[in-house]
Amino acid sequence: MRRRVGSEVFRITGARQGLADDVRGRQRRYVITMSVRTLSFVAGAVLWNVERHVAVVAIVLGMLLPYVSVVIANAGRERPPSLPSTFVSAAPRPMLEGDAGGGHAAGSHRAQEKRN
Repeated sequence: MRRRVGSEVFRITGARQGLADDVRGRQRRYVITMSVRTLSFVAGAVLWNVERHVAVVAIVLGMLLPYVSVVIANAGRERPPSLPSTFVSAAPRPMLEGDAGGGHAAGSHRAQEKRN
C-alpha cells in the first residue's frame, strides 16, 4: 500500500469497548452480585440462632442486592472520558541547537570590554 503525501492518521485509542464485551461484562457483574446475595441469605439463615445481629445485616444485604445488581446490569455502555481527537497532528520538527546571537564568544568579548 502506497502512502499518500499529507494522509491523515486516525486515532482509535479512545474507542469504546465492543458491544459483545460490554454485555458479557455486565452479565458477569450481575451473576457475581446475585451469588453474593445467595450467600448472604444462606449466612443469615445459618447465623440466625448464633449471632442474630449479623444475620439481620446479611438478610438486609440480601434484600438490597437485587436492586443494586439490576441497576448495575442495566447501566448501559460506559462513556469515554472525553472524545478523542479524530486526527493525529504531525510531530513538530526539533529546532537545531546552536547560538543564535553569537553565543559564548560574544559574551566573553563583552566581559573583557567591561574590564578594560
